[in-house]
Amino acid sequence: MSFKTLSLAAAAAVALALPAFAEGTIAVNDAYARVSSKMAKAGAAFMVIENTGTEDDQLVGVSSDVAKRTELHTHKEDADGNMKMLHVKEGFAVPANGTHALARGGDHVMFMGLNRGLEHGDVVTITLTFEKAGDVTLEVPVDLERKPDHGAMKHGDHSGHDMKKSDG
Repeated sequence: MSFKTLSLAAAAAVALALPAFAEGTIAVNDAYARVSSKMAKAGAAFMVIENTGTEDDQLVGVSSDVAKRTELHTHKEDADGNMKMLHVKEGFAVPANGTHALARGGDHVMFMGLNRGLEHGDVVTITLTFEKAGDVTLEVPVDLERKPDHGAMKHGDHSGHDMKKSDG
């Protein structure tokens, strides 16, 4: 491998590891995307959004060219104890001087109708749209090896649209 190629690879790795910022108030940390298998038609992205500003903000939209539709989703328990994924049209509040986690088993970015298979190490471009901070575009690595309790994500697994709630 040439020095130039090695330098470019190192620079890309550092850029992906750094948080993304919007107008000095929104930082996105620990972002990663995943699919359940190479042939999956859907996937998801997870991250921790930090609002360092003095005013509350609202994540109101998301887009990506990796799928036909990209939406903000959450899980909600139905009357039978089954967990269902729901599109959250109003988005998610990110409090002033606070954080909001998009995590497995909770709020997340959902990719529906993937345009291509995603493999470990791929990179997905996502644009988050905030009510006040505007657009934040990030390069999110696909991590198929991360366990549900790794890093900041300490919630249940994201394996499908219908899940049975577990006691523990």
